[in-house]
Amino acid sequence: MDPYLTNCLVIAGLSLYFEDGHDDLDDFGFDDYGTECDGIRITAFLDAGQDNLTPLGRLEKYAFSENVFNRQIVARGLLDVLREFSDNENDFISVMETVARMSEDGEPTVRAELMEQIPNIAMFLHESRPNFPAAFSRYLVPIVVRYLTDPNNQVRKTSQAALLVLLEQGLISKADMETKVCPVLLDLTEPSSDDDYKIEAVAIMCKVVTMLSKDTVEHLLLPRFCELCSDARLFQVRKVCAANFGEFCSIVGQEATEKLLMPKFFDLCSDSLWGIRKACAECFMMVSNSTSPEVRRSKLSPLFISLISDQSRWVRQAAFQSLGRFISTFANPSTTGLHFREDGALLEVPRCTSDSGCSLNSLNCSDISSCHTERTITHTPPNQDGRATPSPEHVSTADSEELHNFDNSHTLVPEEMHGGFTHTNSSDSPTATNNAKNTKEAEQTDENFNSFHYWRSPLPDISGELEMLSCQKMEEIQKVLDCLQPHMDDPDVQAQVQVLSAALKAAQLDSPTDDSPTEPQPELQPELQTENGADSPSAQSESLECKRINLRFQNVIPQQLLDQYLSMTDPARAQTVDTEIAKHCAFSLPGVALTLGRQNWHCLKDTYETLATDVQWKVRRTLAFSIHELAVILGDQLTAADLVPIFNGFLKDLDEVRIGVLKHLYDFLKLLHADKRREYLYQLQEFMVTDNSRNWRFRYELAEQLILIIELYSHYDVYDYLREIALTLCSDKVSEVRWISYKLVVEILQKLYACGADDLGLNFINELTVRFCHCPKWVGRQAFAFICQAVVEEDCMPMEQFSQHLLPSLLSLSSDPVANVRVLVAKALRQSVMEKAYFKDPGCACADELEETVMALQSDKDRDVRFFASLDPNKGLIDTAPLI
Repeated sequence: MDPYLTNCLVIAGLSLYFEDGHDDLDDFGFDDYGTECDGIRITAFLDAGQDNLTPLGRLEKYAFSENVFNRQIVARGLLDVLREFSDNENDFISVMETVARMSEDGEPTVRAELMEQIPNIAMFLHESRPNFPAAFSRYLVPIVVRYLTDPNNQVRKTSQAALLVLLEQGLISKADMETKVCPVLLDLTEPSSDDDYKIEAVAIMCKVVTMLSKDTVEHLLLPRFCELCSDARLFQVRKVCAANFGEFCSIVGQEATEKLLMPKFFDLCSDSLWGIRKACAECFMMVSNSTSPEVRRSKLSPLFISLISDQSRWVRQAAFQSLGRFISTFANPSTTGLHFREDGALLEVPRCTSDSGCSLNSLNCSDISSCHTERTITHTPPNQDGRATPSPEHVSTADSEELHNFDNSHTLVPEEMHGGFTHTNSSDSPTATNNAKNTKEAEQTDENFNSFHYWRSPLPDISGELEMLSCQKMEEIQKVLDCLQPHMDDPDVQAQVQVLSAALKAAQLDSPTDDSPTEPQPELQPELQTENGADSPSAQSESLECKRINLRFQNVIPQQLLDQYLSMTDPARAQTVDTEIAKHCAFSLPGVALTLGRQNWHCLKDTYETLATDVQWKVRRTLAFSIHELAVILGDQLTAADLVPIFNGFLKDLDEVRIGVLKHLYDFLKLLHADKRREYLYQLQEFMVTDNSRNWRFRYELAEQLILIIELYSHYDVYDYLREIALTLCSDKVSEVRWISYKLVVEILQKLYACGADDLGLNFINELTVRFCHCPKWVGRQAFAFICQAVVEEDCMPMEQFSQHLLPSLLSLSSDPVANVRVLVAKALRQSVMEKAYFKDPGCACADELEETVMALQSDKDRDVRFFASLDPNKGLIDTAPLI
């Protein structure tokens, strides 16, 4: 008899080895039985034995046996027991009552075993019992709730895990949560509750909250959570609350977050324990997402700055890691011009036109990718929501020039911003001449010209507001500097003071004064000049510093946040905060760029170039994996000017970096202009060379990308450049690479015939025939059969031409000496070729030969060949890819 069956039947009779002694338990214990014994065990357990008891009687006998191991086995097999009795309602109720009594077992291991089975039992009842909700609520939910307060730690942990599983599966009703589960959690978190119970209850409450409705959380759990955030006695409770603060905010929404949770969050961020402050920094993004733009800008931003300047290195490290994510919460599709689809794709949103009623503030966010000579107004105040307003996508020349005249006295973006947006200094250049001419025409335009309907008539004088804003900005910066003076010993504080001092100096230079010249400055003058026009070294140095500072200014996010983010590339940060801080900066850069918008790319350009040349390959790899997303954010012109050079550098980097570029090669190339895209045809061959020849996944990824890239190029380019790469990949040593490469070959052939290049297609077919059909290695001949089948299934070419140029070679392989070749020939002919209407036509010239070949394969000496030659095409197809 099978030893497993023998051991199982011993339990059904007398528990001999259980009662005789415990010395042999390790040899015969329950854990030693394999999975084969599970079904047999329960069946044997309930079978008739010498005791003449009914199955329910035997269940009672062993469920309440004096031997603890018998009770453990019953608890572990309850699911099978329920299956045995599920057909009879009375027996089912009896089993459930037995389970309820077993839950009061005095042995913790039995209770833990029972609780482990509760989720499985609940799922079984849910699927097979019509009255599941009543039975589950009556018998099982009370067990789970009672075990949350069990004195045994293992039982409590098991019940907590079971509760989470039941909630994830949606098996606990809202009524049971509100009347049975939540009251127990509230009792366990009372101030007088045991410390261990309270800590565990807080943890389970924070996990449960994500699976409950907003109303349930807001009315039952939120008040207690606010109390626990201020628990002065147990720091563990405050730490759990801080770690899960974001989940509560996202559930209860903006109003409750700002009214009830924000004060508690401020207290936790200033807690005496660094671990709690660190937890606050880690969840800062979720909290920010649950607040209004005003609160985010005015309250959360200064709070986050305090965490970044925290005395604890661990807090600063967590804050810098969350900085990019926090900045991303300021993003607004109306200002960025982009939004995410449900599938995660980043798309442009339609912008308003020049006569759609946009406000004056929106003009500072004009899409710089649509105009080569446009400048950015840096001092426009934000909207009521704290964000810049979207601008018209196409502003007429007269409109742009009048805007430039209006803003002559304000900060200009210098020509170093990027190569594609330079301003000439020559006053007699065509650009300057045209600008002057357009300006003169704009001045003569009627004030009621309909492209200015969004301007109020008469135009308000905002010079006083600009002066007031400048003064207010200087006062705020000075206040922050005063607050940081006592902490100058901290290197991070010193770096922050340097940034703020430079910002204060720039604000002072930008503020209007009484002796300022009344006439506008030259519009295209790139450098500041002294009053006497002398080019002294000090004046030039001051001018360059002002340019550098001005490049950082924007009005989408608080400037301090941006300054701190830009400082993440400082080598000193790696020493004082985190050695991988540059990697975190690179990881979050697309999100920051999306938030700022392409009109503020000049703020991030230098930082991106610094990261792209970082000595750590992990930093460069991170950028390589996201450069295609950044290209979508910046648009085609900025991409060509600033990202293409970096992209080219990544192409020559280590394989660990190149794979990031390769995985999204199609996504990046499709954003480039056709002429720029064509330049990369010459570089695709370089991907065939890797640092390690064993890195076959690199070549596999190349083949996958080439399948997508085919659509970006003409059929001539595909034939001249991609064809050779595809044929080389088809001869790869690794079968996975060859298999995907055959699909690439089929796509190329389809491209040629779809474009009407039948002559190129025929040349390619002849090359495939010579290279694969007549290949001395059977793998090549097998590949030809696979390619032919794919060509037919994808309708890559007219079947008439297929019958002339490919079918004869395919039929010749039906007598190949290698069975694996004949298998794919049989599959191609039976499942694909013969199913085409062209070959079913009685007038088809090759119909007879095709039928004879298939009949010959059906009587082949190899049974696999016979199987595929006789298989009904309407049945499920069997994948033969592993044979390739």
